[in-house]
Formats: sequence, C-alpha cells, structure tokens
Amino acid sequence: MVLRYILAWVPMIFIAIVNGSIRDLVYTKYLNELRAHQVSTATGIILFGLYIWVLTNFWQIKSTTQALSIGLIWLGLTVAFEFLFGHYVMGNPWSQLLADYNLLAGRVWIFVLIWTAIAPFVFYSLQNQM
Repeated sequence: MVLRYILAWVPMIFIAIVNGSIRDLVYTKYLNELRAHQVSTATGIILFGLYIWVLTNFWQIKSTTQALSIGLIWLGLTVAFEFLFGHYVMGNPWSQLLADYNLLAGRVWIFVLIWTAIAPFVFYSLQNQM
C-alpha cells in the first residue's frame, strides 16, 4: 500500500508545476514577487489538499502509522526533488533554494512541506471520525 502512495506522489510534481506556472503567468502581473509567492503557497496547499483528499478516499489509509509514514515519505521526496531538480536541472544556486525557507523574509514555502507531511494523517483522522 505504501508503494502505491509513493507512486501517487508523482502527480504532485505536476500540480506544483501548474501552480507555479499560474503564479508566474497571473499573480505576478498584479502582485509583487513575495505576495505572488505567498498566494501561490496558499493555492498549492489547497490543490495538494484536494488531490490528497481524493487519493485517500480512493485508497483508504489503514492506520495512523501508515498515514504518518506516507506523509514523511512525501516530505522526503518533495525536499529531495526540490533541491536536486532545482539545483542540478534548473541550475538554481543553493542560496536561492534555501531562501524559500526564510519565514522572517515572508517566504512561506515551508507550510506546503508541513501540509504535505501531515495531510495523510489529517484525512485519515477525518475519515475515521465518521
């Protein structure tokens, strides 16, 4: 079952790319870069939430341990992809990649990572309350 969820992480890459493209093509016309980043973070959380909700309704998570494992695996895959793809494929310097983690500068990307890590547990818990 966990292997299924590892494979289910792959569409999140495309969700993130679409969300970033919308940011670049739409939000940045009306907002400065920081505000566009913040709006994009919020829409990313919503889009990931919708995807994960559908996924967890289709493939039910069986336990708290499984939910937490899925979230931690997704977190690891996301961070690894962000840094490896961002640096080695896109050519972004490490300092630029790390800048998105600076909450004091208004960079809120870390909330996407937190949501990615806890969303399987949140949806598992909600499904088991009903």
